[in-house]
Amino acid sequence: MAAPFLPQETIRKKRDGLNLGPEEIALFVKGIAENSVSEGQVAALAMAIFFNGMSRNEAVALTLSMRDSGTVLDWSDLDGAVLDKHSTGGVGDNVSLMLAPAVAACGGYVPMISGRGLGHTGGTLDKLDSIPGYASQPDIDLFRKVTRSVGCAVIGQTSNLAPADKRFYGIRDVTATVESVPLITASILSKKLAAGLGGLVLDVKCGNGAFMDDLNKARELAQSLVAVANGAGLPTTAILTDMNQPLASAAGNAVEITNCIDFLTGRHVDSRLWDVTVALGAQMLVNGGLASGESDGREKMESAFSSGAASQKFAQMVVELGGPSDLMEKPERHLPAAPVVRPVHAPTNGIVLSIDTRAVGVAVVAMRGGRVRAADKIDPVVGFTELAMVGDFIDSNQPLGFVHARDQDQAEAAAMALISSYQLGNAADVTDTNVIIETIGA
Repeated sequence: MAAPFLPQETIRKKRDGLNLGPEEIALFVKGIAENSVSEGQVAALAMAIFFNGMSRNEAVALTLSMRDSGTVLDWSDLDGAVLDKHSTGGVGDNVSLMLAPAVAACGGYVPMISGRGLGHTGGTLDKLDSIPGYASQPDIDLFRKVTRSVGCAVIGQTSNLAPADKRFYGIRDVTATVESVPLITASILSKKLAAGLGGLVLDVKCGNGAFMDDLNKARELAQSLVAVANGAGLPTTAILTDMNQPLASAAGNAVEITNCIDFLTGRHVDSRLWDVTVALGAQMLVNGGLASGESDGREKMESAFSSGAASQKFAQMVVELGGPSDLMEKPERHLPAAPVVRPVHAPTNGIVLSIDTRAVGVAVVAMRGGRVRAADKIDPVVGFTELAMVGDFIDSNQPLGFVHARDQDQAEAAAMALISSYQLGNAADVTDTNVIIETIGA
């Protein structure tokens, strides 16, 4: 007769630095999904893993257990490559919103399951919730229908897909255990494996606005993700990208949807955002056999944007998931807007030498554009737009950006936070880095 499962014994074992077996991990994950393991016990195990880590076999077992806690989709009825991308999170990172429709325009299928914000980083799902009527968490049948008809569907986790991870994810966010490599790895990959993918590309951020601010740590995470994904049967590559400044010139929720629409329609395209989106898309097309190499993949991605095909796919996806039919033409009619919008001027003139990108993200969270507690409600209208980037000249005519706030007091506090996150100086002192650092294969 098997011994009874005691969550505290699993916690104790990991606390003491011992390896957990697949069955122990599976039982604990089952308890997370069924709520038979308390929030305190989940937090305790997360902290034990944070300090003691996990072996590769443990991480694979955790990933597969969370995948198997719910439905695993099967896309074998589709006539093309089923692909996806995931970012480890950053500030102004709305890449998924442009990437999914562009890859769909190139012949791929992208059933993208995205998350909510973690810590100081924005979540794709929170951004999509800014679109009136958009079903960001549809049932599986609608998810499958839209993916099949449009070629892409960007949604949040449904109750059927990796439900254990959904609960674990929320607890990690409020217990300072987000930055654990094995927990990040299992959280990301369990959802991707549950989505039934045929190929995955990971955008692993590195810099002061990323969870991994050190290049070696970011590389460690990328290597973990690639190894565990391939160990679990999902062909995966990763691209390390720089997050020492916001990726887009907007940070928030509704403001990043507007930024996405501007990108897709060609009204305004942030250069770093373009570089990352095209690089990830090219790799996805290569992995899916839809491009002969990186150069061919880049050409196909660029064509998807310049021809308007990606914009059309995004518009179609929005409509089929319940959003407005004229969002692309008249976003201001549908997206919520802040009552207070004002420029943020620096106290001195100069060139932007560096940005404390994490502080920018924290300032958005402080305006309720992110969460302090898992149950917090997001305010979609707050954030920043027209953010200055490294190398930009700032003077009385050129602000650091514009703050979008609920009231003047909130705007003033956010403006002060933004000012303190920028360092200005002389042009000779500027050091800017390539947004694409390196690619890590299996």
